[in-house]
Amino acid sequence: MIPYGRQDISQEDIDAVVSVLTSDFLTQGPMVPRFEEAVASKVGAKYAVAVNSATSALHIACLALGLEVGDRLWTSPVTFVASANCALYCGAKVDFVDIDAKSYNLCPVALEKKLVDAEAQGLLPKVVVVVHLCGQPCDMQAIRKLSHRFNFKVIEDASHAIGGKYQGKYIGGGQYSDITVFSFHPVKIITTAEGGMAVTNDPKIAQKLQLLRSHGITRDPALMTHKPDGSWYYQQVDLGFNYRMTEMQAALGASQLGRLDAFVSRRHELAARYNELLDGLPVLTPWQHPDSYSGFHLYVIRLKLNELTASHSEVFDSLRAQGIGVNLHYIPVHTQPFYQRMGFKVGLYPESERYYSEAISLPMFQTMTEAQQDEVVAALRKAIDA
Repeated sequence: MIPYGRQDISQEDIDAVVSVLTSDFLTQGPMVPRFEEAVASKVGAKYAVAVNSATSALHIACLALGLEVGDRLWTSPVTFVASANCALYCGAKVDFVDIDAKSYNLCPVALEKKLVDAEAQGLLPKVVVVVHLCGQPCDMQAIRKLSHRFNFKVIEDASHAIGGKYQGKYIGGGQYSDITVFSFHPVKIITTAEGGMAVTNDPKIAQKLQLLRSHGITRDPALMTHKPDGSWYYQQVDLGFNYRMTEMQAALGASQLGRLDAFVSRRHELAARYNELLDGLPVLTPWQHPDSYSGFHLYVIRLKLNELTASHSEVFDSLRAQGIGVNLHYIPVHTQPFYQRMGFKVGLYPESERYYSEAISLPMFQTMTEAQQDEVVAALRKAIDA
């Protein structure tokens, strides 16, 4: 089986993890701050806060921006459920904005229309989570302009996008958002096994994120409500969580980060080759905005079903039967049973649903060989002709 994604672990990565295992610290040691500083420096952010998953990062990012009961968060329907669930963790309400037909990201035109309607009803969101699907950044300049006009905060869910660029600058620099979140799951561009990170340029937000990832506890006298009883003293000043990243994970991430640009460059080579190999087939290959340099976590095709006799599911199942580990990113969140029980219905976001009815994620990982890629395309040809 050729998987849709796969980690690339080098001997240097292994040595970095082993060095931690033989050190004095397995958690809360020097490696996590070192990894944070390396990521912040790489993407051009002032602060980085490592956690145990991107889901955790989204949760505390929402809390750090003051999202609470009675507030609203909007995001894209075409994303992993965590981009929406983070609102519910805070007791807030969630809603969705349909995607752009070309980029598959949250559509700024649809967002503006929904904001105008919401303003008239007094139902504006406090936070909008924009998702850089497949690694291609959203139109952040347009979204930031709307955030100033309608007074909402912006979280970039860049789980797919570390190493990608927007307007020539690395995603995560925070020019057009308040917080950016990265994922380091094994199928992502770099990995810490499980893990995530939130980056920001706001010192108060960074301080809040640091508190929330570790039980809301501080040893900093400046953050305490009264003078410490002694050098042993700590205070819980907020309700936080145990969302900490381990030293082993951070060591792996720091080692992987050194190869980030090479990983993304290889993904672009594979994407360009896919584009050539798929030319002339009844599929739509990924469009890329001229202002963006995608992280290319995913390579998603859309079937031109009006030109096929096989159905979407038949093509998908045929590929799987031939040993090609295709996937589908994602089932629109508003169609999930949990969200249906909240009142969301099929038909609310037609562009997202149309995308879902045609999309297939082909294998994409930096160690993929041209022979494997040829095998994927040959299997697709067979599935389409079936």
